[in-house]
Amino acid sequence: MARKVAYWISTVIVGVMLGFALTYLMGGAEIVEGFKHLGYPQYLRLILGVAKPAAGLVLLLPGLALLKEWAYAGVAFAWSMAAVAHWQAGDGMASLFPLVLLVFLVVSYLTRPPSRRLVPATVPA
Repeated sequence: MARKVAYWISTVIVGVMLGFALTYLMGGAEIVEGFKHLGYPQYLRLILGVAKPAAGLVLLLPGLALLKEWAYAGVAFAWSMAAVAHWQAGDGMASLFPLVLLVFLVVSYLTRPPSRRLVPATVPA
C-alpha cells in the first residue's frame, strides 16, 4: 500500500510540474528572459513547452509502457541539464530545484506498478 501511495504522490507531482511547461508556449517576458539568462535559444522553449506536458500526460495515463520509458528518460535528462544550466548561470541554491524534482521522478519510476513497466520480450529457446 505504501508503494502505491508513493507512486501516485510522486507521479502526480511530476505530472503537474511538467504540465506547468505549457507556460513556455505563451512566451511571457519572464519565461523568455529565463531562457536567455540560461543561454538557451528560444526555439528550445517551444520544444520543451510541448515535450514536457506530453511526457507528464504519458506518465499519468495507463498503458503506454514504451512511451513511459522514453518519458522518464527524457524528463530525467531535461531536469539534470536544467540543474547544470542554472548552476552554470550562477543561480546558486535555486539550481537544486530541478534535482528535487528529479528525486520525485526517480521515486515514481522505482515504485511504478508492473502494469506501467516495460516487460522485456522473452527469447524463445
